[in-house]
Amino acid sequence: MPVIALLNQKGGVGKTTLSIHIAAELAATARVLLIDADPQGSALDWAAQRDQSARFSVVGFPKPVLHREIAALGKGYDWVIIDGPPRVNELARSAIAASDLVLIPVQPSPFDVWAAKDIIDIVKEFSIPKPNLETRFLVNRLFPNTMLGAEVKEALTSFDIPVLDSAIRNRTEYAKAARVGMTALETEPNGQAAREVRAVVEEIAALLNGTKEGNIHVVAS
Repeated sequence: MPVIALLNQKGGVGKTTLSIHIAAELAATARVLLIDADPQGSALDWAAQRDQSARFSVVGFPKPVLHREIAALGKGYDWVIIDGPPRVNELARSAIAASDLVLIPVQPSPFDVWAAKDIIDIVKEFSIPKPNLETRFLVNRLFPNTMLGAEVKEALTSFDIPVLDSAIRNRTEYAKAARVGMTALETEPNGQAAREVRAVVEEIAALLNGTKEGNIHVVAS
């Protein structure tokens, strides 16, 4: 049961949208639990907008004991996705302690790059108690046909944390789908947004291949 936490101390980086879409894509072939560990409860709000049940479960658990309860919460699931809080606190530490992979969404902005330092500092604190913990940056809301993606990836190299090759671009499909409690994978399954999400999930699956009894499911694009 690999556990992935999406964390950044800066709000508005799109971590909830990413969490929902990653969970939805994984749920095409696996049993997935999305834990809303953000006190704002945005993932729960999204689930409440749906006319039908999602293919994955969504539960709220904004408590700093998440790492102690993760085994019980994730029982029976192949994947667990944690939508973390938009700040560095004990809840964020608990989410990191519970995880196999920490994804740090960053937008192509110097403010996002600067804000990443605090969460990286905490992740590095876990290098001894969790030596196998993986951490990756995920560039989000990239404007198509610009050089900003390359520039932000270059800026992030100063943190000595790898950046996923896959990136998510700034597309209206995500917002349109969210308004009705859906994902771009459902509203436009053959669209550019859906293809980008599948590329991210495929890269994550390859990274975690063999983790936690090998319950890895790569979804074909």
